[in-house]
Amino acid sequence: MSFSHVTRGYRCPKPYTSPYFQIKSHVDRVVALLLLIPCLPIIGFLVLLVRMTSKGPGIYAQERLGKDGKPFIMYKIRSMVVDAEQESGAVWASRNDSRVTLVGKLLRKFHLDELPQILNVLRGEMSLVGPRPERDEFVRVLNREVDGYSYRMSVPPGVTGYAQLNLPSDVEVADVKRKIALDFEYIENASFWFDFVILLGTLGRFFKFLGIIHLKVLGVYRRVEDSPWAVCVGAVSENPGQGRSMQLNRLFEMAAVDRIEDVRPVVL
Repeated sequence: MSFSHVTRGYRCPKPYTSPYFQIKSHVDRVVALLLLIPCLPIIGFLVLLVRMTSKGPGIYAQERLGKDGKPFIMYKIRSMVVDAEQESGAVWASRNDSRVTLVGKLLRKFHLDELPQILNVLRGEMSLVGPRPERDEFVRVLNREVDGYSYRMSVPPGVTGYAQLNLPSDVEVADVKRKIALDFEYIENASFWFDFVILLGTLGRFFKFLGIIHLKVLGVYRRVEDSPWAVCVGAVSENPGQGRSMQLNRLFEMAAVDRIEDVRPVVL
């Protein structure tokens, strides 16, 4: 995909990029290397658990779009049944998705399936914190539906992010717009301290009973309605969950998104 092509014609201005991104990749790799040491045995245990409880490999690789729309292979611990999209084609993961395994539900609840992406950070393909990477098939559709969508790819994608910390999984187009408002805020305000508190907030997800308390204490809780980008991207013009915004999978179905053939199981 040509990044210059997909960013033409937006009404929203491109967000200012924080100077921190000039050194961020170096900081990310150092921190990722330190995290990899304690995380390796956890990843190994989870891979073994997945293989013991469902048919197929423990880790799979899938193509996503990184900085400037450059494709890369992202790694995850498998949380769905094998060949989950063999019949349906490319579909957005939904809440209460029937394709998710029993162990996969636990992995997704605490975002443990993302741990292998530390390797992507070490390879320079991802950051620890940033907008989440998406598949080319979905990006092409969302570019037409969401103003400024590809501006998210002006920086490396992240394992976790400001938007992911404050908002639930996307179901409707309106949900995507809400996440973009916070992604743009992050791109403009990224710093070592901001990354640090977002990582602490991500760690706090293990303690579900805290709700948003730990986010408020850390200073990373954010209402989309208070974002200066909310109006520009249309995040406050629709009411998610009330039937006014098109369901993402319905949108992809209408756009005739091709069947995914880029899921590459890793035998581990």
